[in-house]
Amino acid sequence: MAVDYSKLWKLLIDRKMNKSQLRKAAHISTNAVAKLSKNKTVSLDTLEKVCSALECGIDDIMDFVQPIQEGQDE
Repeated sequence: MAVDYSKLWKLLIDRKMNKSQLRKAAHISTNAVAKLSKNKTVSLDTLEKVCSALECGIDDIMDFVQPIQEGQDE
């Protein structure tokens, strides 16, 4: 399974926040924000901090998706 943080970016837009503001509010590193931006896995601790800062649940910021395999149609 792969992760997709599209919900997180939509939530930030709705709240008129940018990534830098999220980083400061959640007390996470720039590296963690970069990983989120690239749909890479981050620690549960990081996700907890983001959810706490945004006062939301984990299902409000991410989804698990099936990875697209090479040679497979989209």
